[in-house]
Amino acid sequence: MDAALGVPEKMADRGEELTPMLSQYRALCERYDDSLVLFQVGDFYETFCEAAEATARLLEITLTQREDSTGTYPMAGIPIDNAESYIETLLDAGYRVAVADQVQDPDETTGVVDRAVTRIVTPGTLTEDELLATDDNNFVACLTEDPDRFGLALLDVSTGDFYATSARRETTIADEVSRFAPAEAVVEPGVEADPFDADCMVSPYDAGAFEPGAAAETVVTYFGSPDARLAADAEVRACGALLAYAEYARSGQDDRLDYINHLTRYEPREYMLLDRVALSSLELFERRTVHGDAEVTLLGVLDETSCAMGSRELKDWLRRPLVDPDRIEARLDAVEEWTRNVREREAARETLRDVYDIERLIARISRGRADARDLRSLKDTLDTVPELRETLSGFDSETLAALRADLDELEDVRALIDDAIRPDPAREITEGEVINPEYDAELARLRETEREGKAWIDDLEAQERERTGIDSLKVGHNSVHGYYIEVTNANLDSVPDDYTRRQTLKNSERFYTPELKEREDEILRAESRADDLEHELFREVRSAVAAESERVQAVAAALAELDVLAALGEVAATRDYVRPEIGGDGIEIEGGRHPVVERTQQSFVPNDTRLDSERSFAVVTGPNMSGKSTYMRQVALVTVLAQTGSFVPAASARIEPVDRVFTRVGASDDIAGGRSTFMVEMTELASILRSATADSLVLLDEVGRGTSTTDGLAIARAVTEHVHDEIGALTLFATHHHELTETAAELPNAFNLHFAANQTAGEVAFDHEVRRGAATASYGVQVAREAGVPDEVVARSTELLDADRGGTDRAGDPDASSPEPAPEVVADGPKDALAARLRELDVATMTPLEAMNALAELKDEVE
Repeated sequence: MDAALGVPEKMADRGEELTPMLSQYRALCERYDDSLVLFQVGDFYETFCEAAEATARLLEITLTQREDSTGTYPMAGIPIDNAESYIETLLDAGYRVAVADQVQDPDETTGVVDRAVTRIVTPGTLTEDELLATDDNNFVACLTEDPDRFGLALLDVSTGDFYATSARRETTIADEVSRFAPAEAVVEPGVEADPFDADCMVSPYDAGAFEPGAAAETVVTYFGSPDARLAADAEVRACGALLAYAEYARSGQDDRLDYINHLTRYEPREYMLLDRVALSSLELFERRTVHGDAEVTLLGVLDETSCAMGSRELKDWLRRPLVDPDRIEARLDAVEEWTRNVREREAARETLRDVYDIERLIARISRGRADARDLRSLKDTLDTVPELRETLSGFDSETLAALRADLDELEDVRALIDDAIRPDPAREITEGEVINPEYDAELARLRETEREGKAWIDDLEAQERERTGIDSLKVGHNSVHGYYIEVTNANLDSVPDDYTRRQTLKNSERFYTPELKEREDEILRAESRADDLEHELFREVRSAVAAESERVQAVAAALAELDVLAALGEVAATRDYVRPEIGGDGIEIEGGRHPVVERTQQSFVPNDTRLDSERSFAVVTGPNMSGKSTYMRQVALVTVLAQTGSFVPAASARIEPVDRVFTRVGASDDIAGGRSTFMVEMTELASILRSATADSLVLLDEVGRGTSTTDGLAIARAVTEHVHDEIGALTLFATHHHELTETAAELPNAFNLHFAANQTAGEVAFDHEVRRGAATASYGVQVAREAGVPDEVVARSTELLDADRGGTDRAGDPDASSPEPAPEVVADGPKDALAARLRELDVATMTPLEAMNALAELKDEVE
């Protein structure tokens, strides 16, 4: 990449030898030395010398040669009309792109045309629809580091969404970065960018923008006193520098980005934290594997939103579930109303389907990049507001009532657009057909002059045929010669004396008359002036609408939230979800279901969960493929949904909000980083042990399996004891180390769960039902057989397993291939199983009914 940036070496030493155009190109390369400069020459963006060689290779375009007084050098260009697709390729390859446009009309200029960089295109500052591949937020982040605090700011330039926070620990900032997944990170020169993902472009920026005084002044320009909005100097510096960078990317336009008018400062602890590992292992937004349906994620299953803004808002809610019970209950109240009011829900969702992405529309309008169709789309969206307000008029929840109040009908903006902009305007704003002629008296006069002139010409053909007696005479027009009267060669003798020849063709001649020429000039003058006036009027209307950007954004926010709540109501009503209770002690779920798995399988076995302060640590055992991992993720996803404000897939649920969900699920290595599967596992485990609290939910799956059995068991037991004794987090620990079940029996707040299996004729059947107690077999050999491992390998595995168990009598072996089902055993036998169950019973705290039920269960197992 470096060879194509900065001043091309082949130009660097030529000095005055360069032509004026190349001197101009060189100056822009020097000024924007971190970017690849696309230099407009006519209808193309050109690159030269080393930049051309790199561009041609990357974009697979033709590398040509240019020769002038400087000599011969490489040149490669892309058509301006199709530039965005090429720019996207350059961005994907890691380039920043500086677009240098001609800022003078070549027809009105003598000498070299002036050019200036009108925009810097980077992954985090995209605003063009063609480059924004999805409706998701596209954040650019900014990181600052003070002696006692890290600051983080995040901005979506395409929507104006702006967030800021700070923390004393770098790991906290890294977690917030993973939450928002920015496309680009702006850092102060010399500051490490460790919190940012390797796929994120890191952009060192002008140190002056990070100076406290300069940053504070920038923030004041947008939001007033930073002290009223931001809690630390690190936040002020991050916000100020990020705004300066966004202005830099808008190079050549008005510096201030007026549509960025709201800044949300938040504390990380206000939301449940889901770090990169949790987001991945729980598959909230992306599948962990490349196989299968990419839409089979929690977002994909839950996203019944009707518009792009709602979909984006839903993702933000899932990215940042709430922890405040009152805020959660407020959302649940709104969702419950939508579930009850079916007709209103269907009506609102149908109306919301007509809503455009006005967050991005108003941003384009404010940046002066919107066309007339964008304004009509804004008006069409605002036209839905009165209907939605009427739909909401009978609702009782405070949230929906507040949203109804926030739905400003913006009658003045709608009226302005409707009066000024044609219903079906042209896309090009400089060539007319954009403004209603009645909107402006002078425009109406010019268009009437143009219309009358064209009507006169429409009548001219009949008049001239009658006057000349030439029945084949035609009146026509083309862009080169203008209006003309065409006569075939056979009738040239009948041409009147006042005809003046304009063009000779093979079989005819074209003429004009003084009156036709006069009318043509009149039409062209009126048309040209009207087109120019329409452009002026359109810019005025666009600026007037842009001045109301804050009101439009408030409506956009209300529409997005309304869409999400209605969508969650739709999901709850159509998929048998229930409203969770918020509060109490721990997590209690009856008949819980995995929201994604149940949508992809014909049947799903619900399971119960109970984790609280007295039963906080569950050791989960059972065969491979029996459902342990699905069960653990199910508990986490039900918790995430509840704290998002959604109903949940269960018969009933009571959730005490957790501050964070930790996951150590699945195995992977980091080849590029030189880390083994075990090293990745231990790194993730270390993060959990350092950061988990008594208010967290922890999922541990097969911790310690990446090393020797002895080491793995030692680590697993030590982790169990530490989490139980020192942290006290609600924990589900799935393991094949059956010795951990004994550890669980020794710890006061730990207990055993297991998934059973039935074996018949050498085949294993799973019922996927979680039960109390511990399992003793993993049925690994049977699973290997079902997976297609060759019979000879399976047979040899069975022999080795027999030898390891000290004999060939396998009557009680759950891995045996006997025709009769092996009895499910717990601990060392049925007697020990009964003893283990009895030890787990806390008789002192049981109600009489609970004691009777427990006794009945034990009796059934013995019989």
